[in-house]
Amino acid sequence: MAQDQMAVLKSRLRQFAAVRDWEQFHTPKNLAMALVAEAGELAAHFQWLDAAQSTALPPQKRDAVGQEMADVLIYLVRLADKLDVDLWQAAAAKMQLNETRYPADRVRGSAAKYDEY
Repeated sequence: MAQDQMAVLKSRLRQFAAVRDWEQFHTPKNLAMALVAEAGELAAHFQWLDAAQSTALPPQKRDAVGQEMADVLIYLVRLADKLDVDLWQAAAAKMQLNETRYPADRVRGSAAKYDEY
């Protein structure tokens, strides 16, 4: 179901760009830069918050964070579409790699990177 929803989103984003003649601007470089900019806007909502504050956002702040998360997703989906990357397949492969790099019995409770333990 979720993969079908991703396909619908991808199609909707293609259509959105096409009817506005924005395909010319949606190069991988530009989309990657926009993705980073939106990720920065997302991070700005959490700047200077402590752990408790960051997990208990007031409704208005939570909505704003959701909007930024949507922007990140939109640019990520557009970039994947332009580069013909199947995000579901890429995520599954990355999780398999992470499970190998970070065996639970060795890393439980540690935030160390896989090459640090």
